[in-house]
Amino acid sequence: MPTEQHRLPELLAPAGNVESFFAALENGADAVYLGLKQFSARASAANFTLKELSHLLPFAQQRQVSVYVALNSLVTAFELPALLDVLQALSDLRVDGIIAQDPGIFFVARHQFPRLRLHASTLAAVHNSAGVHQMEHLGAQRVVLARELSLEEIHQIARKTQLELEIFVHGALCFSYSGLCLASSYRGGHSGLQGRCVQPCRLHFQQGRKEGYYLSCNDFCALSFVPKLKKMRLSALKIEGRMKPAEYVAVVVQAYRRVLDASEDDEREVVAEAHELLLRAPARRLTGG
Repeated sequence: MPTEQHRLPELLAPAGNVESFFAALENGADAVYLGLKQFSARASAANFTLKELSHLLPFAQQRQVSVYVALNSLVTAFELPALLDVLQALSDLRVDGIIAQDPGIFFVARHQFPRLRLHASTLAAVHNSAGVHQMEHLGAQRVVLARELSLEEIHQIARKTQLELEIFVHGALCFSYSGLCLASSYRGGHSGLQGRCVQPCRLHFQQGRKEGYYLSCNDFCALSFVPKLKKMRLSALKIEGRMKPAEYVAVVVQAYRRVLDASEDDEREVVAEAHELLLRAPARRLTGG
């Protein structure tokens, strides 16, 4: 987990199933994040049982790849006993960190399972240095910044904290603010904050003669910005996609790995080649933000 300013940020890849896990490992990811059958904000992904996770961890450890477990849904009072069992198991397995948005998870983990490293999810909606400071107060060692930030805003936050910072560089965008959207609950009766988003923003809308996918965002692609991001004090560049197939994960990880490893003299050419490579990863139209 890089913290020194001169080191490259780690490339963090998604794994929604076993095949995607190995695709990330085999194509250059420095770290992988995944969810369990419970408490994941991607409940529709295949996800993993604790037993499956225990079998996969040695493969990551052999390659010196970190594994972070997303417990990034909101937790009800009735779910607290199950949460305690999961946290105990993850502590025993010595995973490299957990990703959470619920302050209750931070409190329980910090006081009862101090071995666990805590990462504040993008769903915690941290948009400024004050938010980073608050997450640090809760016990976070890393903060995943909100996707809505500009390069300059990210740079300013990085200058004002020694906490590890992580940003998304590729994948789906939400029409709303990270972690603050209630459209799924309103339109579909399922909470996106508990991993069951029905994505009403992807629907086709019609009013009179006007119609279209007005709320459906293009996918984010920050390949062209990676040379600048490498110079900031960032700990990780994150690829969204726990719902994506292994083939997608493999291609996107390859593309970002090439740009991260490119020398300054070769960056422009490598970025162009990486964009060509991304054409092999089926996705929505891409945008730089």
